[in-house]
Amino acid sequence: MAAATQVLACDSASIVFSSDDQVAISSPETLAALHAAAACLKDLLPVAFPTETVYGLGAIALNATAASKIFSTKGRPADNPLIVHVSSRRMLQTLLPQNYALSPSYELLIEHFWPGPLTLLFPCDHCLIPDIITAGQPTVAIRMPSHPVARALISVTDAPLAAPSANSSGKPSPTRAEHVVNDLNGKITIILDGGPCEVGLESTVVDGLHEDGNIRILRPGGITVEDIKRVLVNGFSDADTPIPQILVHRRDFSDDALEQAPTTPGMKYRHYSPSVPVTLMRMSNAPPGIEPLSPSAFLEDLKLSIPHSPDTLRVGLLMPSDSILMKSLISDTTIQWHEFPFGLVSEPAIIARRLFDGLLTLEREGVDVILVEEVSEENEGLAIMNRVKKAAGSSQWITIP
Repeated sequence: MAAATQVLACDSASIVFSSDDQVAISSPETLAALHAAAACLKDLLPVAFPTETVYGLGAIALNATAASKIFSTKGRPADNPLIVHVSSRRMLQTLLPQNYALSPSYELLIEHFWPGPLTLLFPCDHCLIPDIITAGQPTVAIRMPSHPVARALISVTDAPLAAPSANSSGKPSPTRAEHVVNDLNGKITIILDGGPCEVGLESTVVDGLHEDGNIRILRPGGITVEDIKRVLVNGFSDADTPIPQILVHRRDFSDDALEQAPTTPGMKYRHYSPSVPVTLMRMSNAPPGIEPLSPSAFLEDLKLSIPHSPDTLRVGLLMPSDSILMKSLISDTTIQWHEFPFGLVSEPAIIARRLFDGLLTLEREGVDVILVEEVSEENEGLAIMNRVKKAAGSSQWITIP
């Protein structure tokens, strides 16, 4: 365990990749930071670095000892597999079984979304990839990050990196270097600071290995289902083969065995939870047997159910700035409200980018409870609600007269 953690700034604008995946780094400070991090990785110590999704905690993927330190640093369950990150198609090919050929669907998805926040499942070469990476599963999850610092670190290290989010297991994923410092300071040697993450939610995980040719979304994320559908429809429109169906886990199909022995992160365990209670506020139609509350009735119940100081209840709000519900709630002046800027209802990509930052910021502000308003499960909203449902300890349906 490291005694102190260094935070090394990196200038993303100084990093350029050529068409043949060679990296050039014009900033001496950034180059030195990347070499320091690569040396740490080669010493089998984990390093935190930015990706376009969230900050990752990386270790060399082909070394079981290095990968084991990810699990011990995070307190991560051993049956929760890791995603492997590569910097080029050449590096991807070195990880795949010799007799494996990419399907037309995978070729299309890689062409359009790599580098980027899309993870694909591939058959695992167990002679090469340690079982600790895959939790013993027959597949391995791989992606190519688009963040220049992440991709450059992999390239400079000249090795694929296994990297879950750089936080204690179960906590909200970090989207800024300071989030990593607040959580893992003293537990790791180096954090590369590449600024705030652009996407803010983990990658979309796709399983396209089934004989039916359909695409299964195991975890919604930075690439939307609508994006994937558009690419496949256009790509197969002139082909003799049928357009693959896109099936979303828990929306279009269920698989109990997969949830008990997952092939990818984010499927089995509760995630993304700060140390304070989170309630999902729902304005949609309540299921049978559940009576929605008015905002005032909900707040009266909240004051009785949430332990707080005698002076006032401190409530964090993660709600769109044009939310009707928020306007109704904050009319109660007996509560101390902490609003985190969350974007407009019509801006799910901005809400996605700010979700984890909001949870972590409100937690540090010392609120007694965080209320998160549901969004429509379309586009980025599907991934947002996937995370919020796992973060929330309770849900409350609200009706506004």
